[in-house]
Formats: sequence, structure tokens, C-alpha cells
Amino acid sequence: MTEPATEPARPSSPLLARPGAVEAEGPDAGVAWHYGDPVREQRMLEQGLAVVDLSHRSVLRVSGADRLRWLDSLTSQRLVDLPPRTSVESLLLSPEGRVEHALHVVDDGGSTWLVLEGSEGPSAAAWLDSMRFTLRVEVTDATGAFAVVGEPVARESLPGEPLAWVDPWPRTGPVSARYGPADADHPGADRPWREVLVPREELEAFVADRPLAGTWAAEALRVAAWRPRLGVETDERTIPHELDWLRTAVHLSKGCYRGQETVAKVHNLGRPPRRLVALHLDGSGAALPAPGADVVDVDSGRVVGRLTSAARHHELGPVGLALVRRSTPLEARLSAGGVAAAQEAVVDPDVAPAHARPVLGSPRRPQP
Repeated sequence: MTEPATEPARPSSPLLARPGAVEAEGPDAGVAWHYGDPVREQRMLEQGLAVVDLSHRSVLRVSGADRLRWLDSLTSQRLVDLPPRTSVESLLLSPEGRVEHALHVVDDGGSTWLVLEGSEGPSAAAWLDSMRFTLRVEVTDATGAFAVVGEPVARESLPGEPLAWVDPWPRTGPVSARYGPADADHPGADRPWREVLVPREELEAFVADRPLAGTWAAEALRVAAWRPRLGVETDERTIPHELDWLRTAVHLSKGCYRGQETVAKVHNLGRPPRRLVALHLDGSGAALPAPGADVVDVDSGRVVGRLTSAARHHELGPVGLALVRRSTPLEARLSAGGVAAAQEAVVDPDVAPAHARPVLGSPRRPQP
């Protein structure tokens, strides 16, 4: 009898040995949830003073002369002419246009580096490797050699510095579309963020004596910035339009790639069936509702969606993100896991996407 394949053991973070470290659970298992004072850590992170251990993330290295042209043909972002040390975000979609992997992409001039959620690396690497055919491309899982450190910095790395991926959120790409507020009015505009690739044996030396913040603090700032996260805001049905993810992760006039037909159809002719909302949760109780909890229209008693994230922000109080039916009224009174929640539209159900451009090979909107 053949034993089922198992995922290789992931390296343990040495930063879990720091004083006060409490290990996270769920998608952030393997790094610290906090170091004893999550509210202070959050303030220090927002002020640009702290860093976050993200060494549980997966790191893939794609080498070979055809790497950018090949990745461009497979994913949602234009990558064929990506300059060295320039960061972009891209998605791997199913043939039906559903989000399967989110890729944080940066090239160093000789290799393209992909940072993914910790659980996503092996499956993404296997699928990419199966699509190489005769091209000059090699995919390597570099997670054992490189660790990721999160910093509240918006600057690309310079030559001689460790390579870093700078989060473009919420800056709408030049050939992209947004389903939410303008970039300058978006709450994510005040959240600089980058992920630095550090040789794993140099992780402690890189962090040195800088203050550490746990994933509790980083997640609170992410939720407040309405930043979608794979495996948290997504499920098996998610298309990027529902999360306002086109603005940073989809190029709307590049050539064909897997899932492009759905991206084009929904963008040009329809509206996403669900929409992401930000929730301001009632803070009178001691506990936050758990992700996955039903979101209910209080007046009708109907379940209209599910809570995806919940966090305590040091200024905003309890906040969350949820996916709800597009038809849910903006003025509806909601509860999440039994906790009263006021909603704020991340994806506006009534407004057509801004900066929209017809997608190549897709139906065009009828002219008036």
C-alpha cells in the first residue's frame, strides 16, 4: 500500500524563543501571534518601529530566460517586461476564474521570486512545474533557504539590500479597475508594507534588536486597510471582483491566461455575485466573533454572508471583513456571529468599476 504524500516539515522560527512570544494558530501557525502586549505592538508597527516575523510564508524561486514571459502567460498580471526590484501582485485562477493562489512577485534581474501563504507553496510549485513544457524555466521551493520579514515600509529595496516585495495595495494599476473608493480615499493608503526575503540563517541577525510585533498586530492593520488575504477572505467560489482585487492584481488588457474569460465577462457585462464589506463590530462584549460566522440581516433574519476576518484595532476598536450577497442593502442592520455590526462598502454594489477598460477578446459594453 502506497503511503499518501505529505507536506515536508516547515522550518521552525527561532523568533518564537523571544521573551513573551505566543505562537499563532490557523494560517499563521509557526510564528508569533504576539509578544505579550499586542496593542503596544500594533502601535509600534503603525509608527514604523516594529517588524513582523513571517517566516512561515512560502517562497518560490523561478529561474530561466523564459521565466517572465512564462509567468505572464499563466497569471492575471502583466509580467513580461517587469523591471528588476519592481513589485507586483498576481493571481493564479482556476479555469472558471476563481482565485487559487495569490502571488507576491518581485524579480532580481536573474530570478523571479514569489511569496505565498505558508500552506500554498507546495501546491503552487507543483502546478507551475507541470506547466513548464519545453520552456527555459525552473521552479524551486526556496522556503527552507529564505525567510520573510514584514516591515511597515513602502520603498523598493536597493542594490546591495535584501530583496523585498512592496505591497501595491490599494494603488489601482494603470490598466486595472477598482470597485471601491479612489486610491487617495482608501483606508489602505495609510498602510505601507513590504516583505523582505532574508536568508533563513540570517533571520535573527536581520531583526537584531528591533521591536517585534506579532501577527495579531499585523492582521488588525490589514483588516483596517480592507486588504484581502488568500485563504481568509477567499473560499472555493471567490472571484477577484468580489474583493476589489482587480485594482492591484489584474491587468485588463494583457493576453489570454487561465480564468481570463470570467474576469472579462464579469468586468465588462456584469457585477460580482458577492461583495466584500468592512464591519464595525459592537465592542461591548469581551470576545470577537469567529471567522466563518454567519452574517445575518437582523430585520429579515436571513443569512446574507460570512465573516472572514475579525480583529481589535487600537483606534477603531473591533473591526472585521465579511463577504455578503451583492443584493444586501447598504443600510441593512447586520450581525456577525450574534454581534451587532455596521457595514461599510469595500465593493460598492451600485457603482460600475472605475478606470474600467474592455478586456481584450471579451464582450464590450453596448454604446449608448
